[in-house]
Amino acid sequence: MRVGIAGYGVVGKKRYSSIIKNTSFKVTDISEVNPTARDEIPDGVNVFNNYQDLILKADLDIIFISLPNKYASDAVSLSLKKGLNVFCEKPPARTLEELLDVQKIYKKNPHVKLMYGFNHRFHLSVEEAKTIIDSKNYGKVINLKGVYGKSQMIDFNQTDWRTKREESGGGILLDQGIHMLDLIRYLSGENFSNVFSFINNAFWNFDVEDNAYVLMQSPKGVVAQLHSSATQWRHVFNLEITLQKGSLLLGGLLTGSKSYGDETLRIITSNPEKDKGMPEETTKKYNEDVSWDNEIKYFSNCLANNLEIERGSIGDAVETMKLVETIYKADPKWKKKYYN
Repeated sequence: MRVGIAGYGVVGKKRYSSIIKNTSFKVTDISEVNPTARDEIPDGVNVFNNYQDLILKADLDIIFISLPNKYASDAVSLSLKKGLNVFCEKPPARTLEELLDVQKIYKKNPHVKLMYGFNHRFHLSVEEAKTIIDSKNYGKVINLKGVYGKSQMIDFNQTDWRTKREESGGGILLDQGIHMLDLIRYLSGENFSNVFSFINNAFWNFDVEDNAYVLMQSPKGVVAQLHSSATQWRHVFNLEITLQKGSLLLGGLLTGSKSYGDETLRIITSNPEKDKGMPEETTKKYNEDVSWDNEIKYFSNCLANNLEIERGSIGDAVETMKLVETIYKADPKWKKKYYN
């Protein structure tokens, strides 16, 4: 199958390497506007100046979209109308409204596959936590507490469009916190409708948020907390899941920056009558990040065997974007400033 990649930045390059390594697909066409990035496109690949020409003029079966947020929904929509199978990075759009328009187009083209890159689902620690939860050996989920933060809005290899609401759609919550929201939904199996939040941009002073403090509850009574932050001077990824008979603590995350520490899963088995608050605990450590490769393998397998996308589907994307927008609007001051 012939593959095009729209955007050959850091993520586009990662996707290219993983496609070559893990599939029989052939990357034939790439679009990129940045001259430096264009120079790094491999020989033998057709190069386009923009994603519109790539989608409309190249002979493709699949497209991977690694573009800034403001182009994502338009690129997906064009690709679906062209009859292409689509893999798009997160966030799926700047706003829920944009994504709902994509969903309408997708429903008119059900013969193609559409997957969104909620990459954290494919980390080994997360996969094992999901297996444990689904086994029901530890009972039902009671609550979840997540902290995901970094020390600035723009990393060394990023451009400033992330700090401009018109281009990005949102700040740290939409850019990074969306991963944790997706994991909270994925691991708990819940959608959260009762939401309280404090959203602010008081430190970096951009027109997008640098901190989001969230408390939410599902219709079944599962409670989740999230702190998504761009003022976390020591980078952190922690997610604690409390079940009826124990807890799962995901700590650290293997990433390209290596700044989030070792990726571990602590499994706590609780017996309150015996352990007196000091239960048995097992720690598993993961030394390799295979999430990018496993995500591509999953997408490839769904295409090869005509399987429904169940991890990173348009439905997942819509529900997570609904939650993002609900969180923004749950803060009265933030809602008044940006949604009235």
